[in-house]
Amino acid sequence: MNRTLIAFAFLLSCSLPVQAAPILPGLWEFTSRDIQVDGQQMPGVSEMLEQMQNLPAAQRQQMEDMLAAQGVQLGGQGVRICLSEAQVNAEELPFSDQPDCTQEITERTDRLWKFRFQCPDASGQGETRFISEREFVSVVESQYSAGGERGSSRMESQARWLGEDCGALKPAR
Repeated sequence: MNRTLIAFAFLLSCSLPVQAAPILPGLWEFTSRDIQVDGQQMPGVSEMLEQMQNLPAAQRQQMEDMLAAQGVQLGGQGVRICLSEAQVNAEELPFSDQPDCTQEITERTDRLWKFRFQCPDASGQGETRFISEREFVSVVESQYSAGGERGSSRMESQARWLGEDCGALKPAR
């Protein structure tokens, strides 16, 4: 599979959602402003979504299944996730449900969370700035291993709340 798409899938699975503090439960859409893999600027989410549509059906389905298993859906201007009220109230990072990953919030204020994480195939740190209960911006920097290759990545994303109803999408894990 294309290295860019592997890195993109990794970034999505590890960085969404980055927090659940002063935000509303429901359907959220994440778009990227800056994605870098191994120091090289990558296409934005919309271009990557186009690339995924051009993958052979089996590879595209594999990628979509991997994301869906984590409560992530491709659509709109980026990726969509559903956050339950319990997740929002727990104020935890997404890795808390993954037994082989550890996470720590290193700084927490009303408008800023800084964190670090460690998983078998990745480690990193980041921060989230809350603009309002309906919008936030996150930056995640990580080192990863995917398909036998090692690398580093950085992603800046913006999230906006779309509404309370998540439709068929199950809450993110």
